[in-house]
Amino acid sequence: MKPIIHLETISEINRFVQQGGVKHPMVAIIDFSKVDEYLEVGTRISCGFYSIMFKNYCINHMKYGRQQYDFQEGSLICIAPRQVVELDSEIEKRDDMMGWGLFFHPDLVRGTSLGAKMKDYSFFSYETSEALHLSEKEKQVLYDCIIKIGEELNENIDHHSQNLIVSNIELLLNYCSRYYGRQFITRKNLNRDVVVQVEKALKEYFDANDRLKEGLPTVGYLADCVNLSPNYLSDLLKKETGMNAKEHIHHFVIEEAKNILLGSNKTIGEIAYQLGFEYPQYFSKLFKQKTGTTPQEFRYLN
Repeated sequence: MKPIIHLETISEINRFVQQGGVKHPMVAIIDFSKVDEYLEVGTRISCGFYSIMFKNYCINHMKYGRQQYDFQEGSLICIAPRQVVELDSEIEKRDDMMGWGLFFHPDLVRGTSLGAKMKDYSFFSYETSEALHLSEKEKQVLYDCIIKIGEELNENIDHHSQNLIVSNIELLLNYCSRYYGRQFITRKNLNRDVVVQVEKALKEYFDANDRLKEGLPTVGYLADCVNLSPNYLSDLLKKETGMNAKEHIHHFVIEEAKNILLGSNKTIGEIAYQLGFEYPQYFSKLFKQKTGTTPQEFRYLN
């Protein structure tokens, strides 16, 4: 396995792609049509900054996080700092290869309103077949944002520069949020299959008593079951059902608890341990939070 190439600063990404000098110490735009982009299969790269990349050609297989990933034509990916990307096959060569990359360091937005919101842009933690597939109109809208940021980078830096650059990055990210929302809607049939798989995974988990000895199922466990990242799964479930992945787990366990409460004489502690809770108090607290009654009250009232 090849060693990881780590690019910590914006100047290092400029040197890596051999595309001119640094215009700003914390943000760069790369024109992929001007990059001689030959990377060996197995090349692994991580960065100390956020990366947003759009290309009009395919990278047939790429590993991002734990999974294999198709970076298809006309798609956009957003990668958080410290994620490792591995090229798993050769890049398709074509005469009209083009695209752009926006790279910005966390320090650029630290202390700004955008910095406080970065954790809300969950698509930076998506992986495996979770790229944003853009329409022609959407491509143009995002590219217009890139043009605005580029114009600011070509100006002499003054006390307005950071605010204007950050504002345009935030605008671009908000459009990405909108377009991912659209993608969840247009992929409803596929998403419904995921919902069914999640329900099946939860049922199988609770049917297997040995697993419950390890505790409640986690969001990460469900994500692995359906080959999605935890953030993508939560966002998909929220769009489809109104509940994120954690809420799905809680809903399932409460329904199981109701069945046991009304169908057996087990104590509250016994039920809590049977369902994978380490402490009965946590079970009782969650049950009351979700139903408005304690487990004992629910049993008595029904």
